[in-house]
Amino acid sequence: MERADLVQHTSKRFNADLELVLKRALDMARLAERQFQDAFKALVAADAPLASKVVQCDQQINDMERDITAECQRLFATRAPAAGDLRLLLALIKMIGDVERIGDECKKIALVTLHLTNDPRQRGKFREIRHLARVVQQMVHSALDAFERLDADAALVVMRMDRAIDTEYEAIQRQCVTYMMEDPEMIRRALDDMWTIRALERVGDHAKNLCEYVVYVVRGKDIRHALPHNVDMALERTPEQTASP
Repeated sequence: MERADLVQHTSKRFNADLELVLKRALDMARLAERQFQDAFKALVAADAPLASKVVQCDQQINDMERDITAECQRLFATRAPAAGDLRLLLALIKMIGDVERIGDECKKIALVTLHLTNDPRQRGKFREIRHLARVVQQMVHSALDAFERLDADAALVVMRMDRAIDTEYEAIQRQCVTYMMEDPEMIRRALDDMWTIRALERVGDHAKNLCEYVVYVVRGKDIRHALPHNVDMALERTPEQTASP
């Protein structure tokens, strides 16, 4: 099913309203993606001005979520959407909630950076988690591409990246615990590492959620609670067996 099929309606005005709210949601999502990129750049470089910019941007994302939610509620009240229109609006409300939480995690990373700028000894210490951040960044970018195109097949591929992120997160977490046990002076550093990798792992979770909503919009299947090896089975369920988000 093509994106155009999901936003075409007999009412041209409703069609325009759906396109507009979808565009606003995508704009919000791309802003959150840039916020993530800036948050990690600031962390690695101990760039306080850039970190402050990320913190300030969080309010803009919060405002966008509120406005888009209000617009979706207006469309529910005035248009009584059904079928694909209903799924799209339900999913959009869920999607922007996850995008807003990506912004929250970026803010957490930026706050760690601002803390580090007060202690020059801590600068540059996050080099070991760059790979995890790059994988998360790629997952977010690919998830938003699938969201923009409403491409369920691409979304399913992106979802599988979450397992690799979880595995790397757990490995770094164990490493941090080892550092703290072997050298008490490493506790502050390890705690900052754990705070940061937890935020990165959560961003990956929200990107995965975005992909699940894309599948719901396009295929009408709720796969949110399906285990990775049971996704195909969830996709084969009948509509009567599939609940809305």
